[in-house]
Amino acid sequence: MVDFPSSYKAEGTNRVGIQWDDRAFLHAVGDGDGVLDRAKSIRSGTFAELVGQIASLPEDERRGYYIQKAGDREFHADEIAALAAREDFPRK
Repeated sequence: MVDFPSSYKAEGTNRVGIQWDDRAFLHAVGDGDGVLDRAKSIRSGTFAELVGQIASLPEDERRGYYIQKAGDREFHADEIAALAAREDFPRK
C-alpha cells in the first residue's frame, strides 16, 4: 500500500489504472471536512476494502458514506457501486 508515491526521479508517481491498494478513509456524509478530516474518518483501509464494504450495504445506507483517498478525492455511493461492479475489482 502506497501512502505517498516516490518523487525520486519521479518513478512510480503516475501508475495506470485504479490503485486498489491505496490507503483510503471511510467518512459519514456531512462530517464537515476541514483540518481534522482524517481524524473524523470512521475507518481506514485499502481502497478495495472500503469499496467492498460500502458496496455490500443496502443502497439506502450507502448514501450515508463516502470514501476519501489520495489527493482528497471523494467517491460517493453511485461511483462506489460502479467501482464494485468493475471486472478488475479485486474480489476476495
